[in-house]
Amino acid sequence: MSSTENPGAQASTPHAFQADVARLLHLMVHSIYSDRDIFVRELISNAADACEKLRYEAIAHAGLVETSEGFAIQVTVDAPGNRLIFADNGIGMSHEELIGALGTIASSGTRAFLEKLSNGENEEQSKGADLIGQFGIGFYSAFMVAEKVVVETRKAGTSEAWSWVSEGKGVYEVSPLPLEAAPAHGTRVILHLNEAGKAYAEPGRLERIIHEHSGAVAVPVDLIETEGAEPSRIAEGSALWMRAKSEITPDDYTDFYRGLAGQFDEPALTVHWRAEGRHEYTVLAFVPGARPLDLFEPARKGRGKLYVRRVLITQDADILPGWLRFVRLVVDSNDLPLNVSREMIQDSPIFAAIRKGIVNRILQELGKFAESDPEGYKKLWRNFGAVLKEGLYEDPERRDALYKLARFATSKESEPVRTLGDYVADLRPNQTAIWYIAGEDPKRIATSPQLEGFRARGIEVLLLSDPVDAFWVETAVGYEGKPFKSVTHGAADIKLVPVLEGEKVASSEPPAADVATLLAFMKETLADSIEDVRASERLAESAACLVAPEHGRDRRLERILAEHGNAGLISKPVLEINPVHPMIAALAHRFASGADRALVEDAAWLIHDEARVADGDAPADSAAFSARLTRVLTRAAQAPLAGE
Repeated sequence: MSSTENPGAQASTPHAFQADVARLLHLMVHSIYSDRDIFVRELISNAADACEKLRYEAIAHAGLVETSEGFAIQVTVDAPGNRLIFADNGIGMSHEELIGALGTIASSGTRAFLEKLSNGENEEQSKGADLIGQFGIGFYSAFMVAEKVVVETRKAGTSEAWSWVSEGKGVYEVSPLPLEAAPAHGTRVILHLNEAGKAYAEPGRLERIIHEHSGAVAVPVDLIETEGAEPSRIAEGSALWMRAKSEITPDDYTDFYRGLAGQFDEPALTVHWRAEGRHEYTVLAFVPGARPLDLFEPARKGRGKLYVRRVLITQDADILPGWLRFVRLVVDSNDLPLNVSREMIQDSPIFAAIRKGIVNRILQELGKFAESDPEGYKKLWRNFGAVLKEGLYEDPERRDALYKLARFATSKESEPVRTLGDYVADLRPNQTAIWYIAGEDPKRIATSPQLEGFRARGIEVLLLSDPVDAFWVETAVGYEGKPFKSVTHGAADIKLVPVLEGEKVASSEPPAADVATLLAFMKETLADSIEDVRASERLAESAACLVAPEHGRDRRLERILAEHGNAGLISKPVLEINPVHPMIAALAHRFASGADRALVEDAAWLIHDEARVADGDAPADSAAFSARLTRVLTRAAQAPLAGE
């Protein structure tokens, strides 16, 4: 073909994939062998997206669509030639887009995908397919059934066509395609089937797979059982969200969810409604049954498809706030304009009103789900509670609604099932605050010495182990008039709450004179590391604990800030001492007698370091800690035995 027939034509050139493609494809073929059906869904989804893109572009550029036929996807079976052909009349790809789309394999996710497979984390057959969708490498699933893949494409509105060919062994080749051999616009994906893939050249099997996995795509799908035969329509391309709920089965919703989310789990919650009134729009939303692998990506973006009168505007609409990013949804509006840019649509007041309505409705539906299915909601909260709690910090306007959804593990219940309403209903006499303890390890904070006095008085304490907890409780005003207070921050102020029968706590009376003298000595000795040493109301069994001073931040929040380069914001803690603990009484007696001052000084530092360890930190000076411990143990070992 001459350059005049195809302007800008180039010689065929080989390119290297921008990933370890040979290893990737080998692992896919050998690790996900039972999930090969997924390639059908992935190729049809790509074709449907291409049609939706052209439908949108044609609004502003009517000449892009030169034929009067509607959008459709054709799947052709060529059994004698061991081929499958997936064709669409969508937007197609330019030379640069072809290389960018098919030459860089899941640029941000391939390494993690390879690690998942290499580490054997996909033993259950369904997990491999789940990984394919989540890492955006769906097109390459074709190599599970094909020894060679050919892509022929022409971008709508251009006079160039291109062919992409690869055997999936590390390289691919792009070359000009004669226009007479190319589609008017759109893409053909031709699979030259391998031995394992020949079973898919059976029309009945292919039709069943398309019905199961792609029956809800918004573009019609035709099956041609052999080349030259008349097409048979096997999927009507009706938008699932526009159909009446009474016509949709649970399996229909699940299949659509899997295509939308790129996951193979069951949705934990499906919400489908049509809003009427000031603004008209339809929403189909899903809460996944399992955590998406991108749940804690730094971008923290939601995943929402936005349509206007069934025309796809964007696949990543900013519909949901970051703290609802786990929800997968489709929104179709009748009110938004089609003749403006995607960016202007999302900046419009109408879009803002729709966004607000959707967020409020999803919160309502989550609340209904929590009431109607406590066990199901318990699993949902385990998966996404840490994300929902981000809203407590970021969205004060919806804080009350989120309070009702929040579930907590507490000092009385290790599972996160307690609501703030439950907590307030069980307040102890004279209890005026909602107490919490924040930390990284749930098991460790559940055994923190700071909880002893609260436990002895029957005061329930929220156990907060998610990083966001340290932030939202600092800004939260309170719940039902009860402020949030940390058990590791400032004075406990719980002496008015009666102690449970049979329990013992540190005395609320001023410490004895010799103990007071010991505390003063400890404060002087530890002055470089602590702000104060004082008698504690919150201890019962332990000798000491560390708490944040009244004017400082909670210790968990300070640690998080320090990890992000704000070490200068950390304040000196307060060392609280149990004045009736036997060890403290013995040290006070020794110090008062004037004997073993060096021993008491070593003990003061060891008590401080022991409190740091109980708080999840290492000793302040490991070498000094070891030396002091050796001296104290040596003294103890050399002490005469009773009766000697």
